[in-house]
Amino acid sequence: MSETNPLYAAVLKLSRGDIKALKITDAYSLHRVVYDLYDDIRNEQQKQESHSSGILYVDKGGDFNNRLILMLANRQPNTSPTYGEVEYKIIPDNFLQHQHYAFEVTVNPCKRDNKTGKIIPVRERENIAQWFIDRAPNSWGFTVNPTNLQVEKLAVQTFTKNDQKITHGSATLKGELKVTNQTQFIQSFQQGIGRGRAFGFGLLQIVKL
Repeated sequence: MSETNPLYAAVLKLSRGDIKALKITDAYSLHRVVYDLYDDIRNEQQKQESHSSGILYVDKGGDFNNRLILMLANRQPNTSPTYGEVEYKIIPDNFLQHQHYAFEVTVNPCKRDNKTGKIIPVRERENIAQWFIDRAPNSWGFTVNPTNLQVEKLAVQTFTKNDQKITHGSATLKGELKVTNQTQFIQSFQQGIGRGRAFGFGLLQIVKL
């Protein structure tokens, strides 16, 4: 990661009134609100070919009055939207140069069935934990400490897009990781991990240990 291509960490704070005005009712409407905060740098062909938007986010929920959305992007967000408050900071160059981090990530746990080729969800905490531990070294450039890995907030995300019902399994994992491939790890942080990244999955929230 070079100084010429910074990453921007941001938070979107929404009040109850903001959520109502923005008509946020499901994962797809939240996706629309987040993406509207950033300049669209892809053409239609790139969108069809699923080129990365350069935007990751995760819905952190909140209380009765407020809801927080964490965001990470390769460009600056709009800091004065009509609804909600946005704050951002540039991630320091050396932030991704350490070896040990505490992490939290909300993922869409799924795998490809060897026989049918279909994508199938991974269910139950133990299976999700094992899926994550197995995938991490080859796919994402780090290993996971299995002794303190927590799998929380199992849920199902459903919404309708272009008259199609879309369903994603959701799980939040917390624990400690050790970087084994720096380049791959940086890419994982920048681009997110797993499937469903356009809909709030895959943003690695990390703190160096």
